[in-house]
Amino acid sequence: MCFVLLAGAGMAAFTAGRLYAFGLAARHDRFLRSRPSTHGLFVLAWTLLPMLAVVLWIGLVSGALVRDWLIAELPARLTDLSDAELNQYVARLSEVASERGGRFADAFDEAARRRLLELRGRLWTGTALAAVLAGGAGFLVARRQQGVDAPLGTRLEGGLQWLFLASAGLAVLTTAGIVLSLAVETARFLMQVPVTDFLFGTNWDAQTNRDFGALPLFYGTFAVAAIAMLIAVPVGLYAAIYLAEYARPRTRRVIKPALEVLAGIPTVVYGFFAIMFVAPLVRSAALALNGLPFVPDTLLAAQPTSALAAGIVLGIMIIPFVSSLSDDILVAVPESLRDGARSLGATPSEVIRHIILPAAMPGLCAAFLLAVSRAVGETMIVVMAAGQRARITPDLTSDLTTVTAQIVTLLTGDSAFDSAKTLSAFALGATLFAVTLVFNSAALLVARRTRVVHD
Repeated sequence: MCFVLLAGAGMAAFTAGRLYAFGLAARHDRFLRSRPSTHGLFVLAWTLLPMLAVVLWIGLVSGALVRDWLIAELPARLTDLSDAELNQYVARLSEVASERGGRFADAFDEAARRRLLELRGRLWTGTALAAVLAGGAGFLVARRQQGVDAPLGTRLEGGLQWLFLASAGLAVLTTAGIVLSLAVETARFLMQVPVTDFLFGTNWDAQTNRDFGALPLFYGTFAVAAIAMLIAVPVGLYAAIYLAEYARPRTRRVIKPALEVLAGIPTVVYGFFAIMFVAPLVRSAALALNGLPFVPDTLLAAQPTSALAAGIVLGIMIIPFVSSLSDDILVAVPESLRDGARSLGATPSEVIRHIILPAAMPGLCAAFLLAVSRAVGETMIVVMAAGQRARITPDLTSDLTTVTAQIVTLLTGDSAFDSAKTLSAFALGATLFAVTLVFNSAALLVARRTRVVHD
């Protein structure tokens, strides 16, 4: 409903502003300082922005408003309940009301559900009226600013600059809020657990609030990431070299989108692929190696879930990321360098080895570091395929846990946010944030310090 209202108002405002501009030009028999389409966009902006502000503001507080209105109408036998019980009751009403054809068998609950829907309808009707009034006021303000010599293009560009600045500021504030929340909860955790025990301890048993040594978690995280990079970097780089240097335009148009389809597959699908297909293969191969005469039976654990299986699938998932970045970097190498090498008699492989790769190496190193950050932060694949045991072992066919897997485990279910168990998830998140920040900063530093400007 809101989308239809906003779309209709925007189209009407743009059309009205544009037609009014044509009328101005005809009445004054001269050219306008701003184009008629600019007049239309100016009126559209002044109309839609107030409407969006009203809709977003009421949308943010609508849940609390409807809840308070409904609770105020409930009989005394329900208002005596605690806030948590009232919230649970209203949440149950909302859940059933959101279902198509959902109803309660109890007459009182059914009446409350209908009243909830009625209050929601009234709120959104009022929201639509308020949005129309705000849009109408903005439309009148914009109409008064329209004129033959009005610099609407300059004003519109100034408004867009403020909008872009606000968007950038919102992104910065969001990041600052995330960092601040992580820092506060991490500080609360470190008040209960010494930082040295957390960072350098080798025992992790957060479920019992006993041991919080995160070293095994980071070992598992970097072990899985290392396996993934051993797969993703060579395959992604070679695919990028082929697409950038050898493939014909028609072949490139087919292979590149097909390769990047892998980036659009949900990570949970990769997780199912890892646990159902790759993990059994890894276990079968480990059991086969254990059966050889010269291999001790206990050399490989051959667990149903393993770091090796998770790392292989994670590497497959990162291949499009590495390939796409590497391809863009290789294509950006000036063609004059290739022409100069070929004019000296260099073969295509020699051009790639001695000219293109050295010239593109700064960007490639940055791309690889960004890929490491992507691998370190992956969640679903390692949750499903890596395992849950926190330990340090050179056997990658055994199950290992990672930082992201433990964060999911610790925050799943009903958690008390004042216990060391729950707060440790925030400490892990803050540490992982710092690690990925280091990798991203290193990628930028490598790109800047080793960048070569080619004429």
